[in-house]
Amino acid sequence: MALPRSAPNHLAGPYLERLAQLRKDEARLHAALENPATLFVPIWRSHSFIAHVPGGLTAQFVHGLQQLRALGTADPILLGEFRGQLCFAAELSSDEPPVVDPRAEFVDLRGVAGNLMRDEAGLLAYARAMVLWRERHRFCGRCGAPTLAAEGGHVRRCSNERCGNQQFPRIDPAVIVLVTDGDRALLGRQAAWPVGRYSTIAGFVEPGESLEDAVAREVHEETGIEIASVDYHSSQPWPFPSSLMLGFSARAATTRIRRIDDELEDARWFTRGQIAAGEVSLPTTHSISFRLIEDWYDAASAIPLREEPAARLWTSPAR
Repeated sequence: MALPRSAPNHLAGPYLERLAQLRKDEARLHAALENPATLFVPIWRSHSFIAHVPGGLTAQFVHGLQQLRALGTADPILLGEFRGQLCFAAELSSDEPPVVDPRAEFVDLRGVAGNLMRDEAGLLAYARAMVLWRERHRFCGRCGAPTLAAEGGHVRRCSNERCGNQQFPRIDPAVIVLVTDGDRALLGRQAAWPVGRYSTIAGFVEPGESLEDAVAREVHEETGIEIASVDYHSSQPWPFPSSLMLGFSARAATTRIRRIDDELEDARWFTRGQIAAGEVSLPTTHSISFRLIEDWYDAASAIPLREEPAARLWTSPAR
C-alpha cells in the first residue's frame, strides 16, 4: 500500500499546538479568557471572519474577549496555541452580521480557504467544525436534557444528573478516490453543478465497512466500475460540516460505465490530453480531489497540471 504524501493537504498539517492537557485546567482556561492578548476566532452562522489585504486575504482575529461579549457570544471553545498565543473559537449569535471590525467580513470558508495562508485556513476550519458540532449537540441524545460545555468546549455533558451522558466531537469518515485505467481517469458530476464541472468519486463510509470496501462500493454504486486495487494517498479535514476525506487511488478492473444509484448525472473517462485541453473543469487546487488528479497527471506528463495553459479549474468550492 502506498505511503501518505509528505506534504499535508490544505486545511491539514501542524498549524497549532492543540494543548489537550489544558482543557481540564479550569483556572488556566479562565485566566486565558480574561487575558487581553488571547486570540479569538469569530464565527457567525458558520461563516469565518476574513479581511482583504494587499495581495490577497487573511484571517481576522480578535484580541481579548471583552469586545465579543458585547456582541453576544456562546462559551468560547479552546483551539490551542496558534503563533505563540492561546486561541479560542467564539460563536456570535446575532441575527445580522455583527460589526466586529470594519476591515473584515464574515464569508463562507469553502470559497476562500485556498486564498488564505495554510495555517490560517486550517485554524478557521477547525474553529468552524467545533462550533457546528456544539450546535448539533445542545441536547442529550439519551434523555433529551440540555447539555453543558466542559473541558474547554470539547465535551458536552448532560445536565440531567441521573443520566450523566457525555458527548465528544465526532467526524464523518468519507472516501474519495481517483480511479484510473492507464492514461484515463474516471470523473463524475452531480446534476446541480455548472456544466463541465467534474470531480473524483466520493462517499461516506458505512457502519461495519472498511475503507477499502467503501471505495469499491462507492465506485460501483456511482459508476458501475469494478476496481482491481486500492492504494491510500492522503487525507484532508473537510469541515463542511464535519467530514474527514480519506483519499485513495484505484486501478480499474472494468471500464464500462453504468450509473447504478443515479447519484451522479454523468460519469466519464478523461485522458490527460482532454484534461490539458480544458474539456473538463477540475476541482479547486486546495481540495484533495484536485491533488489526487494532479499527482496522477504529473506522474506521466512533461508539463505539470498547474502549468497547463488550457486546463480549467472550478471557480467555486470542491467537495
